[in-house]
Amino acid sequence: MSSAHHPRFRAFTPRDLDGLLRRVSLPDDQRLALRAVSSVLPFRTNAYVVDELIDWSAVPADPVFRLTFPQSGMLPAPDVRRMAGLLAGQASRAEIQRAAHEIRMRLNPHPSGQLDANVPVHEGRRLTGLQHKYPETVLVFPRQGQTCHAYCTYCFRWPQFVGEADLRIATDDIEATDGYLRAHPEVSSVLVTGGDPLVMSTAVLRRYVEPLLRIDTVRSIRVGTKSLAFWPYRFTTDRDADDLLRLFEEVVASGRHLALMAHFTHPQELRPPVVREAMRRVRDTGAVIRCQGPLVAGINDSADAWAELWEETTTLGAVPYYQFVERDTGPQGYFGVPLARGHAVFRDAYARVSGLARTVRGPVMSAMPGKVCVDGVAEVAGEKVFALHLIQARDPALVGRPFFAAYDEGATWFTDLKPAFGSSSFLPGLEPG
Repeated sequence: MSSAHHPRFRAFTPRDLDGLLRRVSLPDDQRLALRAVSSVLPFRTNAYVVDELIDWSAVPADPVFRLTFPQSGMLPAPDVRRMAGLLAGQASRAEIQRAAHEIRMRLNPHPSGQLDANVPVHEGRRLTGLQHKYPETVLVFPRQGQTCHAYCTYCFRWPQFVGEADLRIATDDIEATDGYLRAHPEVSSVLVTGGDPLVMSTAVLRRYVEPLLRIDTVRSIRVGTKSLAFWPYRFTTDRDADDLLRLFEEVVASGRHLALMAHFTHPQELRPPVVREAMRRVRDTGAVIRCQGPLVAGINDSADAWAELWEETTTLGAVPYYQFVERDTGPQGYFGVPLARGHAVFRDAYARVSGLARTVRGPVMSAMPGKVCVDGVAEVAGEKVFALHLIQARDPALVGRPFFAAYDEGATWFTDLKPAFGSSSFLPGLEPG
């Protein structure tokens, strides 16, 4: 076949940013501001995203542009000015890195106990490339998969991609992972995540997945990926695309549930025909595609966008799974949507879709206690409140129990909420903050 039938992956990094931005008539100072942001928060995209997903005539409002290219509001204005000054003054790389590190440390790089409460211990050693927050689920971060085909501007795992080893979660110790899972038979589900595990070759991915098939207590395997949206050729024409699908078939044939946890943020990501072909090929292996993504200001904060996304993914045979709340890290202040407005968007979109698409749950905060779902706004005993429940929790006794928080129109995260009715706790064992 000709190369036209086998697109080659081409990445763009911060050194390419200024050239890419010349596709639109942005003033020099605005381009410098976006370069300043990219010196602190990660930027990476690819030719497929740039040429197939972004409508350059609609930039800077185009949702996929905002999803993948830095925005000046992602950092506080003084920090943007500081970094822009260093870049314009041709400061040394070391000076730029020192300033960037200082800013990053103010952006809550590892929320919700990622580097302390979630790290398991096996035979006296901390397994820093695993996360074990919920009894039945372990997350594995393969060292070779800690990048993505393109980075989302809102990404809560941004510390993985900024070149600071102390902020990175990763492992290549497959033996220790195997030992930990065998020692913890309560773990029935393993999520291989990143970054994006599907940036790895199939041969490398297989080294992490095959051992799981020899552990009887592991009943489901999940792969967290944005590749269906940002590089669907991974499943169609990449050199080892067929090998990847054979690996999926082997997992399914082992009697396990294989779920591709696909991150879709906007219906624009579903429109190229190659995405539909990629999804069909994945489904033909017996794997299930479950779709999730966060509600992000300026990108998909409308009921129209979510209703179209859920209906279209359902039509393509995928399962709408979660609508997340933008997490309390990095540029949350820029991309976050208040919980009250977020729930209104969710409710209005949910009301428009068929029952098949109402598998979706949201808006959901992956907070320190667990996955907190905003069920609605109500008046109870004369007080306006948020009604909430935990879909998943560190303490399984808290799962599914309704609780109430005092209504706060500006609240954007669980830690902004206070118990309703003057109580000191939401539930016994579930404290505020």
